[in-house]
Amino acid sequence: MDLLFIADPLESFKIKKDSTLAMMRVAQEASHRLWFCQSRNILWKDNLVMADCQSLMIKPSSTSWFELGEIESKALNTFSAVQMRTDPPFDIEYLNATWLLSAAKKQGARVLNDPTAVRDHSEKLSITEFPELIPPTLVTRELSAVEEFHQVHSDIVIKPLDGMGGMGVFRVGPDGLNLASIVETLGENGARTLMIQRFLPEIADGDKRVLLIGGEVVPFALARIPQGKEIRGNLAAGGKGVAMPLSDVEKQIAEKLAPILNQRGLFLVGLDLIGGYLTEINVTSPTCFVEITDQSGFDVPQFWLKALERTLS
Repeated sequence: MDLLFIADPLESFKIKKDSTLAMMRVAQEASHRLWFCQSRNILWKDNLVMADCQSLMIKPSSTSWFELGEIESKALNTFSAVQMRTDPPFDIEYLNATWLLSAAKKQGARVLNDPTAVRDHSEKLSITEFPELIPPTLVTRELSAVEEFHQVHSDIVIKPLDGMGGMGVFRVGPDGLNLASIVETLGENGARTLMIQRFLPEIADGDKRVLLIGGEVVPFALARIPQGKEIRGNLAAGGKGVAMPLSDVEKQIAEKLAPILNQRGLFLVGLDLIGGYLTEINVTSPTCFVEITDQSGFDVPQFWLKALERTLS
């Protein structure tokens, strides 16, 4: 198979734990041909969605770990699959890329995750489709609504809808200290919508990343455990990643959502769960392949590859 990976610059990869690199390695080991480009290299040309892309070879060296071929202009529908693995932010250029990928899909390209499904699934707001699985949640621009929510729940977390890696997440305790200032700053005085949730003390046991691949559930989660006085478990915010088997509740939630999301074209999904509550549905570029594999012995990249091969067969 010829697999095109649309991703961030290869030089930016954290090679010891990058999930996209883990996918590339296992695909190459299975004799599939790799191609690479950035989202800026996707274009509409001669009535086709094209990629100015390069063949890619993964090398064993930890320093010069990749080799790229000459730039070639290839139609996206000539690849066996196109993997969209560009990290957020989900800004207008990300949207432009998904619209081009949707056009490519109409021309016969196999794009994973489906670009229409990615657009339809805000990684934070999409949890509202499953209200029975989520903690008490408010989505608003209005300070008065946040103050009322705080009066009811006393201990809350406030976060922007477009953040990643724990960026911009604040906790406000029972004293309400700086509540108005936080809402005004994060919400840019009502210009931006915020999500507010009841604080879940179970975060001390980890913000669990559960992977869904091809409609199946990876049986181990990565618990991202906050360190020190930090409330954020995100690895980017200094959280410690510990792989562990899914609890019964986590397994039930994952098995409920896996076929629903896969049917929509969301081949790879990362659920975030705290204390048995669903807090996010990550569909842009879910990670944690390497950490789960190294700690549990369950080969997530191989699981991904087998699911991909089944999907494309």
